[in-house]
Amino acid sequence: MTDSATPSRATAAVSDRAARLASIPSFQRVDAYITAANVRRKGQLAEVCDFTFGNPHQMPAERYVNTLRDALTPQHDQWFAYQTNGEAARQAAAESLEQLLGLPFRTEDIYLTTGGFAAIALALKTVADPGDEVIFSLPPWFLYEPLILEAGLVPVKVKVNTTTFDLDLGAIEAGITDRTRVVIVNSPNNPTGRVYPPELLRRLSELLEAASARIRRRIYLVSDEAYNRIVFDGLRFHSPVEFYAHTLLAYSYGKTHLSPGQRVGYLALPPTMPQREEMRPAISGLQVAMGWVYPNALLQHALPELEKFTIDVGQLQRRRDRLVDALSGMGYHLHRPEGTFYLYATSPVGDDEAFTESLARRNVFVFPGVLFETPGFFRISLTANDDMIERSLPAFEAAMKESMNRTGA
Repeated sequence: MTDSATPSRATAAVSDRAARLASIPSFQRVDAYITAANVRRKGQLAEVCDFTFGNPHQMPAERYVNTLRDALTPQHDQWFAYQTNGEAARQAAAESLEQLLGLPFRTEDIYLTTGGFAAIALALKTVADPGDEVIFSLPPWFLYEPLILEAGLVPVKVKVNTTTFDLDLGAIEAGITDRTRVVIVNSPNNPTGRVYPPELLRRLSELLEAASARIRRRIYLVSDEAYNRIVFDGLRFHSPVEFYAHTLLAYSYGKTHLSPGQRVGYLALPPTMPQREEMRPAISGLQVAMGWVYPNALLQHALPELEKFTIDVGQLQRRRDRLVDALSGMGYHLHRPEGTFYLYATSPVGDDEAFTESLARRNVFVFPGVLFETPGFFRISLTANDDMIERSLPAFEAAMKESMNRTGA
């Protein structure tokens, strides 16, 4: 036996794929950070200001609870039978998308999934084969890379413009090779809060059309739109599907209703998508083969009503304004986000992990930028409640002063 690695693989308890996923540096950092933070928070929950995940920190809206309660009451004996892509749920989603984006989505082009995770994974496996490359921008949602690797694909990372938080189209173009199959775009963006403007999306579309012609294979765009109902200041959201026909749209209701534990979302093909008739049976087959990634019956029954309302976006906007104004007054540098649950601020010191540690010592927990592969920043979740926000401000001010003293600023 000439390959010294062969015996260890032969006796390994896990597959190469599983081992590779578990060893992703960004994945390990997130897991380690969460574990350490949970240990430190234990026994201090009343004092903790938790700005980490986009989790709820107040009781859910009565309308949301009533919607689930009503959906739980069976209307016939098949109410809790196997559910695939329920017709009423698909129709409600298609009508909502048409209202939001002005495109006549068809019911048969909506594929219901267990949240946005499954919708993105479904999109990748629909159009890409193992070995194909997937481009995404940094800072990213930190689970793109695991989804890409699990599908046997190759992640290609490019940076956004950290001055504007816009996509760097030059970097995307430079990252395209003859193996490129997918570009992922996330708008409104987690973690930056940027909503990409239509002119930028139009230029991206032109870039992808030209690149597809150059490499002689179609480059698809996967549009992660988990926050497309969470936009501020009356801004109109624009989707890449308005500009690029070869776009697969992934959506999650967990953000719209601040209920990430209730896993329901969908993958949608726009009416402009060529060859979508060919895609339909392939997507349906993948939904089963990937582990029956349909939402459970209760959430499918509830979905038509869930489409009629959202969480209080105005409350999120007020929290955004309170934090942006207060932190700016303390000397922090940050953009005013146009959507999502998040603020992405520049760390007062280059070592963002050290800075977030200084906040953690004061019972204020945020995510350092290294978790998003962009050192020098930190992320704050606006889903913290109003009391947390007010209690956190002295800690943010003290941490800033400590940083200034250390740097001599």
